Amino acid sequence: MSRRVVITGLGVCAPNGVGLSDFTQALLNGKSGIRHQPNLEKLGFGCQVAGEPLVKDKLIDSYFTPLERRGLNATGVVYGVIAGVDAWKDAGLDKNLTNEPSWDRGVIFGTGILGVDKFREAIHLIDDGNVRRLGSTSVIQTMASGISAYLGGMLGCGNQVTTNSAACTTGTEGIIMAYDRISQGKAEIMLTGSCSDSGPYVWGGFDAMRILPRGYNNDPTKASRPMSATASGFIPGSGAGALVLESLESAQKRGAHIYAEVLGGEINSGGQIDEGSMTAPNSMAVQRCISNAISNSGIKASEVDVINGHLTATTKDGLEIANWSKALNRKGKDFPFINSFKGVIGHCLAAAGSIESVAAILQFKEKVVFKNINCEDIHPEITNAIAASCIPRETALYEPRVIAKASFGFGDVNACVIFKAFSM
Repeated sequence: MSRRVVITGLGVCAPNGVGLSDFTQALLNGKSGIRHQPNLEKLGFGCQVAGEPLVKDKLIDSYFTPLERRGLNATGVVYGVIAGVDAWKDAGLDKNLTNEPSWDRGVIFGTGILGVDKFREAIHLIDDGNVRRLGSTSVIQTMASGISAYLGGMLGCGNQVTTNSAACTTGTEGIIMAYDRISQGKAEIMLTGSCSDSGPYVWGGFDAMRILPRGYNNDPTKASRPMSATASGFIPGSGAGALVLESLESAQKRGAHIYAEVLGGEINSGGQIDEGSMTAPNSMAVQRCISNAISNSGIKASEVDVINGHLTATTKDGLEIANWSKALNRKGKDFPFINSFKGVIGHCLAAAGSIESVAAILQFKEKVVFKNINCEDIHPEITNAIAASCIPRETALYEPRVIAKASFGFGDVNACVIFKAFSM
C-alpha cells in the first residue's frame, strides 16, 4: 500500500510578496505585484509590465555566504534558494551539519531556464577573450540543475536531488514526482518547488510572439485579466515557490505542523495532436489529466470544492473552464469555486505551478477562498458553462475540503494534483 503524504512546509518568493506572511496578506487583499519595468520600455518591448519579486541585497546576504555571493547573477537561483530554505525552516527542519548525508531527504526543484543573465555575462567574457574571468560559479548558475544542487548542498540531502523541466507545468509536476517518491517508500522528506528567472532575456520571446498585452503599460495592476472578457494576453512573471512533502509517519514522529495532505495526481501530454500544439492544449488530454488525478486520489469529482486553475488571461481561458466542467461533469452552480492567482502575480512560467500551489494550500490555513481580480467582466464563454458565483471577486470565508490544482504548459503538457484538508 502507498503511504500517506502530507505538506509540512511552505516557502515563497513572489512578485506580490516575499515570505509567507507578506504573500498571504497580498492574496487576502488582492494586492498585485505587477509593475512597470523601465528596462523593458528602454528595450522597446510592446508589453512593458511584468511581475518580479522585490528582493533586497540585505535579504540575499542572509541566504548566501560571501563566497556564494561572489559573482552571483542568476535571479532564479536567488528566488529558489529563498523559497526553498524558507520552506525547510517552516517545516521545522534544520540544515544537516553532520558528516553524513541525510539519506531519506531529497530535493526535486524545477526550472525552465536558469541563470540567463549569468549566461549572457559569460558569453561576452568569452567573446572578448576573457574566459579566465568567468569565475568558478558560472557553470552551477547556468546549468538547469543548479538550483537543486544549491539546495541539496545547503541542506545536506542524500536522497534524490534533481531538477525537472516541463514549461509552465514544471512546479505542479514536481509536486507529483515528490509525492510518488515518498508514497512508494523511497524517501521520507522531499523539498519540491520551482523557480523562474526575471528579465528581458526570459520574457523577450513571448513579447515577440505578440501574446502579451500592450495596452496596460501605464496601468500595470489591471494588465493581467484571467477569465475576463477584456483579457488580451498573459503578463510574464518570475519567482519561486517551495513545499516540503513528508510521509505522515515522519511528520507525526517529529510533531510537525501539517498544512494539508497530497492525495495524488496525474501527469500527461496531448501529444500535440488534434487541436493540441506547441502552444495550445489538446482538450482530450486536459480532461483525461483531471479525471485521472481524481481517480488516482481515491475521491469523487463531486468532492472537489475549490479549483486553482492555470487560467493565463488568454483566449484559452474559456476552453480551460469547459474542460474542467466536462472532466468533473459539473456545471452551472454545481461547479466548484475557481480562482487564478495570475491576476496578482502574472504568469511566472516554470515557477507558476509551485507559487500557485503554495497559494492554494494557504486557503486551508486561512479558511478562505482567495479572490480573483480584474474579472468584473467575466467572459461570456465562461458564464455559459458555470455560474458567475463560482468565481469569487472578493476573498470569501470558506473551509475548503478538497482543492484541485492544475497547470498546462507549452509543448501540450499537463499536470493536476489534489490537495485535501488534513484529518486522521
